[in-house]
Amino acid sequence: MKKTIFTGAGVAIVTPFTEDNKINYPVLKDLIEFQIENGTDAIIICGTTGEGATLEHDEHVEAIRFTVETVAGRIPVIASTGSNDTEYSLKLSLAAQEVGADALLLITPYYNKASQQGLIKHFTYVADRVNIPIILYNVPSRTGCEIKPETYAELCKHPMIYGTKEATGNLSAIAKTISLCDSDFAVYSGNDDQITAIASLGGLGVISVLSNICPKVAHDIAQYAVDGDFRKSAELQLKYLELCDDMFMDVNPIPVKMAMNMMGMNVGDLRLPLCEMNEANTAKLKAVLKKYELI
Repeated sequence: MKKTIFTGAGVAIVTPFTEDNKINYPVLKDLIEFQIENGTDAIIICGTTGEGATLEHDEHVEAIRFTVETVAGRIPVIASTGSNDTEYSLKLSLAAQEVGADALLLITPYYNKASQQGLIKHFTYVADRVNIPIILYNVPSRTGCEIKPETYAELCKHPMIYGTKEATGNLSAIAKTISLCDSDFAVYSGNDDQITAIASLGGLGVISVLSNICPKVAHDIAQYAVDGDFRKSAELQLKYLELCDDMFMDVNPIPVKMAMNMMGMNVGDLRLPLCEMNEANTAKLKAVLKKYELI
């Protein structure tokens, strides 16, 4: 049996930047401590929400190293090391392993649009060459490439492939994936508005954007569901549904990073090609943060 990496809510943490567009490590330390103090169950560093696609190799690795050292074993650190280049994904994965990451998050290759056989070869190539667990990441709205349930059924047999972050929004496909895969293959929601639903099918929690601003809420939604208290989980899921939705009123991580700045977290600007929202959406975001008493 594969050991579960985490249950509950893992935060897809933002990468804070200084005024001159460098990683702001003092603020990153504060964010990590804030997450741990409020019940977050894992830190996912340099993912989509962390603007990993615009981090240079050395700063990507340094951000992982810094996170590992700051967390100091209190909760798992999962390093996002996926790429559309299999060899580069392996290089980054080995670097993350070397600096102490507990697990890897591998997104499907983007732009190339690999076939299902190509996906099996890609993930297997990396998995054969690392010795820490891998969580796959299925988000076709951003990559143009989707892992099918039957493909999961093959990939889950690999001893280093432990689970997946499912952000397709397709509950029917997720149910089929869970039915086809081994019982120790962990499925995490990649959508904050589907935590309860996916857990009801056997999911183990969420890799969350919402956790950046409401870590205890995201943890509680996930943990109640994992523990089988779906009534309490659903109550919280529905209570915070508008906030979950508004974190995606523009391309992630634009809304959540702007929200964090409004809340005084000082995470800085976005790296181009991402940029701030227009005035109308900014006003809407401010209004929803007020509604939930976050500002």
